[in-house]
Formats: sequence, structure tokens, C-alpha cells
Amino acid sequence: MKMAHTCVRVKDLEASVTFYKEAFNFEESRRRDFPENKFTLVYLTLPGDDYELELTYNYDHPGYELGDGYGHIAIATEDLEALHAKHKAAGFNVTELKHLPNVPPSYYFIIDPDGYKVEVIREK
Repeated sequence: MKMAHTCVRVKDLEASVTFYKEAFNFEESRRRDFPENKFTLVYLTLPGDDYELELTYNYDHPGYELGDGYGHIAIATEDLEALHAKHKAAGFNVTELKHLPNVPPSYYFIIDPDGYKVEVIREK
């Protein structure tokens, strides 16, 4: 077995696709539209990776309540500081670099258009 995808429900499909492409260089691998059922699925992948982020857009849905139980997805990068600087310069909503106790800074969070947190971690 292996992980296949993670689903994120979005209120503005094109804004979310643009965010993930601009912030992380995701590529759209496929799109499935079901107008009779009023939803669209867009699958995004990172270059060289077959794991997918599924963006689910339900027509006529004004948005979603994240609640206090929502976790996050995490994306690893070789150059954490450079990507953090790029995200800040682009005007994305990002936190400062963070760290666990007794560990140098190793992650930060960026917020997508729907308020989902994406953790960006230093690749091991």
C-alpha cells in the first residue's frame, strides 16, 4: 500500500489552483468535472512525485468551517529559508520560522486561500 492523495475542499477553485502552483510549483495532473452532480475535482502533484493533492470544489457552497480539529499538510524543501523569503516577498500569509525545543528553526506555516495551513519543513 501507499498513500494516494489528500483532499482539501475549496470555495474558489481557480484561486486555490493558482495558490498551489505559485507557492509550491504544483502541476495539475488531471481535472474531473461533474456538472450534473455540481462538483469538480482537480488533482495536483509536485514535479517528480506521484502523491496528489485533490482540490474538491462543490458548486454553490459558500465555504467551509475548518474547526479546531483540522490538521495540515506538509511540504518538504531543501532550502527552507529561501522558500520562506520567496513566500514573504510574494505577499503570502506566512508565519516566521519556527522550531521545536532545542532544535534550530526547521519549519513555518503558509495559509492557503481557504485558511488551510500548509506546513513547510526542512527536507531531511
